[in-house]
Amino acid sequence: MAKILVIEDNETLREGVVEVLERMEHEAFSASGGLQGVKLFHAHSPDLVITDLKMEGMDGMDVLERIGKADAEALVIMMTAFGSIERAVEAMQAGAFDFIAKPFPPDLLRTRVERALGIRQERRRSRRLESENEMLRRDSAREFDAEIVGEAPAIQQVLERVERAARSDSTVFIHGESGTGKELVARALHRASPRAQGPFVKVNCSALAESLLESELFGHEKGAFTGAHKQRLGRFELADGGTIFLDEIGDISEAIQLKLLRVLQEQEFERVGGEKTLSTDVRVVTATNRDLRQAIDEGKFREDLFYRLHIIPIELPPLRRRPGDVQLLTRHFIEKLARRTRSPARGITEEAQKVLERHSWPGNVRELENVIEHALVFADDEVIRREDLPPMLGGRSKTGGVDLATVEDRSLPEVLEEIEAKLIGEAFEKAGGVKTETARLLGIKPSALYYKLEKYGVGEEEEKEAGG
Repeated sequence: MAKILVIEDNETLREGVVEVLERMEHEAFSASGGLQGVKLFHAHSPDLVITDLKMEGMDGMDVLERIGKADAEALVIMMTAFGSIERAVEAMQAGAFDFIAKPFPPDLLRTRVERALGIRQERRRSRRLESENEMLRRDSAREFDAEIVGEAPAIQQVLERVERAARSDSTVFIHGESGTGKELVARALHRASPRAQGPFVKVNCSALAESLLESELFGHEKGAFTGAHKQRLGRFELADGGTIFLDEIGDISEAIQLKLLRVLQEQEFERVGGEKTLSTDVRVVTATNRDLRQAIDEGKFREDLFYRLHIIPIELPPLRRRPGDVQLLTRHFIEKLARRTRSPARGITEEAQKVLERHSWPGNVRELENVIEHALVFADDEVIRREDLPPMLGGRSKTGGVDLATVEDRSLPEVLEEIEAKLIGEAFEKAGGVKTETARLLGIKPSALYYKLEKYGVGEEEEKEAGG
């Protein structure tokens, strides 16, 4: 069913057109003049406008111009007397979709309306595909493996909750430290749900400013703000029939919280700069590493929104609470990343594995994946050795020449200072002792360099020789 606006000053014809449209099961509303019709257009955002060409006051051409400024993609059918065909052609050149000469039989009107609505639906589908392709281009920047790996009781409990939660459309709230796999769980929920054939749309709420996030979520109309050169569908529209995953939900502003609350309560929203109320059918999954109860106490997060989101909570355990899974995950990441890194390694030595198992993994599973990728890049044999691991885990730096094999005996600041001192010394030597050039090579300000030269004693011998 479409919303259709009829603008006609002849009452008999106007009521006849409305009757035909209602028999087609469309929602029709009418105006007896151009000015009233334009007001109704702004109020209801119809899918199609059928207007008389010749009217007192604001005629059909004026109506077409006003509507075109409000919505460049609006479809308008002109009704015109037989003797005004030339003006009807002018109207089509000015942007009208079609015209129909009066008097016309109901069947002809139905045909023209069905054709216009078919074109509108095709345009919407085309815009949706364009927006989805844009979204996929952004989201496919990194390869994603949706498999959740782990045998620890804590992760098995998560998998059980995922399986149960997937059966419903209830909102899911995922909480866990950074790197624990919150997006993995969200995707698993979608794949196991009745919405699996629909889209999975992700939004990182912390990556955008408030104004951009509002447009990202709800879309915007052309001209809504500087740079809005065309209409854009929001993520809630793109996720219709599927799942929307709002990551870092704890970082959204109070204004966005209020709009999100309305979507959850009523499944309705408006695009930025738009007046038309849109509806959407989505399953909402949110995630955060923040303590939202504390944020509520601090007045930074709405309590009513929290309870709307917190219907099915899923707590993800940090990797340090599932040490038995480190070896399992290591094998998984070696298999997953070996081809991409073009590494000869297909295994890991016992010594290197023990180093991994002793690590506390503050970055959780994501940190382990990054460590394995680093080790595969530097591995020269069929197995990853201890020296292939990143320097902070006891490996040797193969780029700076700093031996960090005994890093476990030193603190992180000590290791970083050693590396910094070596880089500054090499840059100073390369610059021939010229401090401004040394600063340029290092990409730092000269004032910062002077402090570091004094701190590490770089250049002191040259100064002594010059003074002696």
